[in-house]
Amino acid sequence: MKSESVIYSDGSPIYNCVNENGFAHHKTVHLGSDIAAHTTMPGVHRVASLLKRWILGAYQGAIQEKQLEYYLDEYAFRFNRRKSNSRGLLFYRLLEQAVITTPITYNEIKSR
Repeated sequence: MKSESVIYSDGSPIYNCVNENGFAHHKTVHLGSDIAAHTTMPGVHRVASLLKRWILGAYQGAIQEKQLEYYLDEYAFRFNRRKSNSRGLLFYRLLEQAVITTPITYNEIKSR
């Protein structure tokens, strides 16, 4: 990120270090506010809502915290390609990678 970037966030104290690192910070505190979160931060609200719906639909809510990073990677992959016009090519590339990649066992996946 460039130092001229403006970081928009909620009122969480976890973002207090943003200013210290040279970025402008615009806080929007939703707790006790008359304005709904989906009005002030519609993109963030939409992504979080779709993520929850995807987890409940695809995994029936049964995800493992230990593998949360992998679930989020899959979601980001699907979300970023949701309007792609070349999904067939994407599937072809995925098959191509599957053929040239060395397989791993279930236990190796589970232990990561």
